[in-house]
Amino acid sequence: MSFLNANSFLDRQAAAAKARKEMAEKFLSRPKYDPNDPAVLEREAKRREILEGRAKRDEERQKRKAEAEAAEATRRAADEAGRQESLRLEALAREAAEAASRAEQERLEYEKKLERDARYAARKDRKQKKKSASERYG
Repeated sequence: MSFLNANSFLDRQAAAAKARKEMAEKFLSRPKYDPNDPAVLEREAKRREILEGRAKRDEERQKRKAEAEAAEATRRAADEAGRQESLRLEALAREAAEAASRAEQERLEYEKKLERDARYAARKDRKQKKKSASERYG
């Protein structure tokens, strides 16, 4: 039961002020930044090494990425060239098939015309044979 604690508001306020004062003293008791301090120099050297290593790894990563992109672009170009070649060959084959189909169609039409002409000529001959000589020569 918290009300049984004999802490009054003033006691809590004083304890908080004391804690703030101790934290401030702890912070202010630290030595000031000295750029010539060996510990500071060592920390900065380690940080510099880490940053240089990171930069070197980034450069290597960028180089590998550029090489991979170049290889991918080369592969894509080769694929596209192969696709274009296959499309060209398909178009040539299609044109050849269409030309053969047209030639076959023209041949069939010519044969039909010859058959029709032969029928007409036969019909004309039959009619000529039926007419008498006087009718034929007028």
